[in-house]
Amino acid sequence: MNNRRSIIYIVDDDVSVCRALSLLLKSHGFKVETFTLAADFLAFKRLKLPSCLILDIQLPDINGLVLQETMAARQLTIPIVFITGHGDIPMSVKGMKAGAIDFLPKPFTKNKLLDAVTLAISKNKIQIKEQAEIAKIKRRIKTLSPRELEVFRLVAKGMLSKQIARKRGISLQTIKIHRSRAMRKMQAKTVTEFIRFAQKAGVTSPQR
Repeated sequence: MNNRRSIIYIVDDDVSVCRALSLLLKSHGFKVETFTLAADFLAFKRLKLPSCLILDIQLPDINGLVLQETMAARQLTIPIVFITGHGDIPMSVKGMKAGAIDFLPKPFTKNKLLDAVTLAISKNKIQIKEQAEIAKIKRRIKTLSPRELEVFRLVAKGMLSKQIARKRGISLQTIKIHRSRAMRKMQAKTVTEFIRFAQKAGVTSPQR
């Protein structure tokens, strides 16, 4: 793994912990940014690099679980590794259920932390690739005409061309032309791929 192309954010109100973790991670080639307040992390202009957040549960402004919820609400998809000296089992379960990579009670070994960070970075790389694909699909969707978009949605729902033609009172040949144009604009080689694009972009069929 090329750690220099990754960044680790640390949010912990203990400056000595921030310093120690920063030194450890930098020694393994990671870029590191540290914060003692959750609000400062949220306000920071984050770099567009694979990343991971090492997050303390107990913070002076909001606790780590609330920050996790805030990030989810903002669609800020940075994998979290929780660290705490005060955590309990319910906290651990709640954090993990909400998608945290790991929950490390202090003191923890450097290997456990590095393993968790490595897993988080790998996961974030997949998330970034997925987000880029979805953005590309959405850009293509914007090129569809209203009728092509309607056909796209109905095909995604699982309807055949003849069913769409009957539903809309349009000739089968016209529907086939719209579908063909939509598939070309979406760069879908097969109907299966066409449907997969719709699912990835969250395209749903229009309301009756």
